[in-house]
Amino acid sequence: MEPQVISKQRVAEHGEVLTGKREVNAMLDLVKQEAERIDSRFLEPACGTGNFLAEILERKLRVVEARYGKSQLDFERYAILAVSSIYGIDIQDDNVQQCRQRLFGIFDLYYLRSFKNRTNDNCRESVRYILERNIIHGDALSLKTVGDNPKAIVFSEWSPVNGSMLKRRDYTFHGLLEHASMKELPLFSDLGENVFIPTPEKEFPLVHFLEVADSDKH
Repeated sequence: MEPQVISKQRVAEHGEVLTGKREVNAMLDLVKQEAERIDSRFLEPACGTGNFLAEILERKLRVVEARYGKSQLDFERYAILAVSSIYGIDIQDDNVQQCRQRLFGIFDLYYLRSFKNRTNDNCRESVRYILERNIIHGDALSLKTVGDNPKAIVFSEWSPVNGSMLKRRDYTFHGLLEHASMKELPLFSDLGENVFIPTPEKEFPLVHFLEVADSDKH
């Protein structure tokens, strides 16, 4: 059984109690269709070491493997899309690091299982880069990063274009919450025409999904 408390001090200072696997699965089963949709977006504002996000990624990658396991390019494209749809915030830096490593490990397990010695390190670098952008060391209450120079939390939206290209748009967490509140719509909803999209803080040129790690250089 996985421990749900790392230390009494962390419970006292941050209210940190990790959700057990049974509870995670029971809750995700309530939204089973969304949890298995490759591009559905999920945000966990107190993600801990990633108990929820890990299970969501597992469910998405099982779908990717079943549908695209015989085509390496398609598997890579949709696996990256699955990773890019998952977002987390945690106030503890060690949790953030462990969550990123855990999610990468899940991706790499499926990748190696499907393609063994044919895997592509550029694909791995894209996944690592996206996880650095999507799993953030921050405070979901203050809406700022944690550290010596706190800044507004910024999330990157990754949208597929023409098959192998990705469009990155950066939004502040505050701006996303503000618009979600105004419209009474869920954050990162995929309800199509009902969703109000705020103005991005920054837009990036289209980039091939295997070159995402270089997107800041353009």
